[in-house]
Amino acid sequence: MIFVPVPRRSARPSAVGLLLAAAALLLTACTAPPSATGSADRSPAVVRPAPHVGFDYQIGGPYPPPRGVRAVSRDRTAEPAKGLYNVCYVNAFQAQPDALDRWRRDDPGLLLRDDEDDLVIDEDWNEALFDISTAGRRARLAKIVGRWVEGCGADGFQAVELDNLDSYTRSDGLLDASDAVAFARLLTDRAHAAGLAAGQKNTAELLPERAAAGFDFAVAEECGSYDECGAYAKAYDDRVFAVEYRAADFARACRAYGGRISLVLRDVDVRPAGTKGYVRRTC
Repeated sequence: MIFVPVPRRSARPSAVGLLLAAAALLLTACTAPPSATGSADRSPAVVRPAPHVGFDYQIGGPYPPPRGVRAVSRDRTAEPAKGLYNVCYVNAFQAQPDALDRWRRDDPGLLLRDDEDDLVIDEDWNEALFDISTAGRRARLAKIVGRWVEGCGADGFQAVELDNLDSYTRSDGLLDASDAVAFARLLTDRAHAAGLAAGQKNTAELLPERAAAGFDFAVAEECGSYDECGAYAKAYDDRVFAVEYRAADFARACRAYGGRISLVLRDVDVRPAGTKGYVRRTC
């Protein structure tokens, strides 16, 4: 199989995944106490994932976890998997395309605009960036995104991954790393208060700021491709869920880190099992 290079960004839930979600959810139930846990973190209610457990990345649509899987990541609109350690995917720094009209109508001041008053768009995913440039806007956004995070906890997830931490790199200089860290801290505080561990999503350049941001573990896409798996593993004591999309990168990551971190090869669109194009392999 030929794997097409993709940006170091997670695939959004696919149309196929959304169509199959209801059927797949009939095969799962609300989560039970996690079976893949590490030591308690922050408070007795917050539990970090254990290193090097079987992992599946299902943000494109839920399906019954394959044999050996003890931790799974799913979109916040999906149900957690029964009996596993569940990570909740939240697009925390950018607006989903199908929600842009609502943001424009209800909260236009929270979308980042350039000097010509045009929205700043992540062209790869057609997503408008949130304006996290001031403490006031960060606080307002944290109330909205924080409710999504708290919803993950109420639904039975054990952790949350906050996607697009690196959106400042696509802001044409209107945002910087300190803005991202400050906003992340507001969200990780909300996560911890809801009993959730908080995962750093990509952005290896911010690993030195992980304590300031409040992160507990990492979800790293294409760390094999970018030679970053070791940096994540060192920073988070091997509590890393790594996803590769190209077979060669996956093989290289497995050789170097397959005995330390949780590694999985997925198709670019992160399709549900049973659909055309689905790919999943482990080390």
